[in-house]
Parts: sequence; C-alpha cells; structure tokens
Amino acid sequence: MKYDRNAAIEYARKYALSKNPAYYFFGGIGGDCTNFVSQCLHAGGCEMIYKESGWFYSSPASRSPSWTGVEFFRNFLLSPETNPRGIIVKREDLVPGDIIFLSDGRRFYHSLFISKIENDQIYVCAHSDAALDRNFNTYFHFAHNFVHILD
Repeated sequence: MKYDRNAAIEYARKYALSKNPAYYFFGGIGGDCTNFVSQCLHAGGCEMIYKESGWFYSSPASRSPSWTGVEFFRNFLLSPETNPRGIIVKREDLVPGDIIFLSDGRRFYHSLFISKIENDQIYVCAHSDAALDRNFNTYFHFAHNFVHILD
C-alpha cells in the first residue's frame, strides 16, 4: 500500500463539515470522529482488512471495532502487523495526513486528522465536533499521541 496523503487530505477537507452519504454518521451514538478519520485513510488508498481483528466498513452493522472506536483504531494502527500502520512520533515529525489521538488521562477519546501544518501550527479536520482546518491548540485535553502513518 502506498498512502496518498494528498488524496486523504482532499477527502478530509471535502467532508469535514458534511457527511459522505456512503457512510453512516455515528454522531448521535458515540461519536463520528474515528469513522471520519478511517474514511480519510481509506480515501488515501489504505485498503480495508475484512476480518474481526481488521479494519473495515461495509455498513453500520458490518464494521470492525477499529473503524469507529478510538482506542480500537489507535491500537490497530500501532500494531506491527497491520496495514495501514502508524508509529508514535514527536510533534516535529508529524506531516499532513497523520493523526492525533486525544486522551483524558485514562483513555483515548477523540481522533483528529492533520490537514496542514503552517508556521509550526497544526491544523486538523474532524467530526463529532465538525472542524475544517481547526488549530490543534484550541483543543483542551490532558494528553495526546501523535501518530505518523507509514507510507
């Protein structure tokens, strides 16, 4: 798999403030943030893995926990056997098309897609609280993981 960051970013910007009708919106039943970030990665060429421990979406009733669940998705990406695969990095190693997971100190609860980095500022697109190029510094959280998606 070759991750096309530009395609993923284009998708994120297109659907940051709206919903792609090809996917269910989970906003009223736990949040749509990870569903949205999964869609971005898929739009960037990351292939779905159709097995219980994989990463896929067919319908609201047929999806992996990692497609929509923040901690499941984070754990999936950080597993060495997965594709797409991510690694935890420092802020200076992030590039557009990477992901940020927010934590309250006990669990990870929100997924953000990095849409651009300018003048040392990180901007994200997200769902649940719809955001288009929102400055990461405006999010209040206890801790975070910066995750670089490997190409």
